[in-house]
Amino acid sequence: MYIKILIYYLFGYVNVIVEGFFIEKFMNMCISKRIFFWNTKRSKSTVFSANIGVGNYKEVAKIAKKCQCKIKINKKHGLPFLLNRYRKRKIFAITLGVIVIGIIAISNFIWNIEITGVDETKQKEIMEFIQTEGVDIGKYKNNIDLQNLINKIRIQRDDVAWVGMEIKGTNLVIQVVEADEKPEIIDENEYCNIVADKDGIITKIEAQNGTPIVSEGDTVKKGDILVQGWLEGKYTENRYVHAEGQVTAKVWYSEKEKVYYTQNYANQTGNKEKKYSININNFKINLFKTLSNFENYDTIRTIKKLKITSNFYLPIEIIVNENFEKQNNQVVYDKNEAKEIGIKDLKSKLEQQIQNTENISNIYINTNETEEYIEVEVIYEVLESIGTKEKIEY
Repeated sequence: MYIKILIYYLFGYVNVIVEGFFIEKFMNMCISKRIFFWNTKRSKSTVFSANIGVGNYKEVAKIAKKCQCKIKINKKHGLPFLLNRYRKRKIFAITLGVIVIGIIAISNFIWNIEITGVDETKQKEIMEFIQTEGVDIGKYKNNIDLQNLINKIRIQRDDVAWVGMEIKGTNLVIQVVEADEKPEIIDENEYCNIVADKDGIITKIEAQNGTPIVSEGDTVKKGDILVQGWLEGKYTENRYVHAEGQVTAKVWYSEKEKVYYTQNYANQTGNKEKKYSININNFKINLFKTLSNFENYDTIRTIKKLKITSNFYLPIEIIVNENFEKQNNQVVYDKNEAKEIGIKDLKSKLEQQIQNTENISNIYINTNETEEYIEVEVIYEVLESIGTKEKIEY
């Protein structure tokens, strides 16, 4: 439908008003003749308006006459009428022609690359990869082999399950589906040991299958075997098995931080300013002086790409730098206040690392004081399962 309307705009269309008692008959005859009309309105039961192509007007007028309806042109629209209106303005006509030619020319290039389905880090990695393959902003569309690019990404990246690419207008859309990271699963028929995946002190060991080689109270390091995948027979030789069991140990998480007694904080004053610039295919034009009126400030940069439609991007970017003035304030803490600040920060960091905080058995706090700062160390002692299966290699 939208394509038809665009074609009618190029060749011209008119808005007509039809009056009469046989509007339904008029509309049915137009439909039977396959006359396309849009933007239809019926203000009264005897008044009907719509847009029709210029080439269809004579036919529609004949139908209106047969239906004993009056028809008149309300407005004229489209490129032919626009050119006719400005036919004596040569500069306008030339400018319009240059714009049309320019739009046609830039439509053959990629002016935006959109990557979806992954986080910003992986978006950047994929962008860097396709750039090494010669695909970047300003690339001629016909020189891009999408299938070849998709195959290379699949080969290079194990974390990608599926990649789809499509060129829409001047926009290259890359859709990515991440592959689920699955832990190695050892088949029950395969022989394996249970090994430590962390350092710790054994508090409990339960072996359903296999031979435990550590005891409660033993100190183990990551990678040490806890339950061997073999059994000693009383009347038979030793035989390999698939080790099964649960091993619990005390493990430790620790973080350190220096908290200075005198600290500077920056607070925003509420004053702000905006600096605008235009980037035309990497040619930057500053609309205002780039230096800020503020001595201390934070900047938030916003980049907006211009586009005609949702997928027809132009090689033009509007860059807005918004500066927020800030004022430095100094705060002096005593040793106890600095210590509490450090403990609070470190506890927050450690509890993000621990899967289940209910398993925390002890918390240790160490401090080291100097004239300028206090160094705080927080250690969490946690009861955790540290056993993981490891296939026996012969």
